Amino acid sequence: MSTLKTGKVKTTTIADELDTESTAVTNVINGSAKAWVNWNGTGTVAIRASHNVTSITDNTTGDYTVNFATAFADRNYAMASHSSRGSAGEMPLLYSKGTDAAGSINIKCGYTWSVAYIDPEVASVVFFR
Repeated sequence: MSTLKTGKVKTTTIADELDTESTAVTNVINGSAKAWVNWNGTGTVAIRASHNVTSITDNTTGDYTVNFATAFADRNYAMASHSSRGSAGEMPLLYSKGTDAAGSINIKCGYTWSVAYIDPEVASVVFFR
């Protein structure tokens, strides 16, 4: 195998080795997740897996700050999330509460009918820009 080193490659399409699947470069640049993280929110917060996330700060019960390794250009990114409370099958809601920034975002976890926040057993968020 050889290695090609370059500063920039310009192309319009990326294809697999056999040229059986391909996609426009804009799909990779604009359609891929720019950051994501899956963590355990109970006890000591622990990241299970992530991309472009350096850490999660546990501010208090159900209140976290996700810190990005590479900041976004601004805070105009989209977020999708999922969480669960465990064997009871409860699905608490993860949402941003207005303190998102280019380099981090504040995430709250709770139920829509309650003002109390909770620590989820599984929490995951993905970010697009």
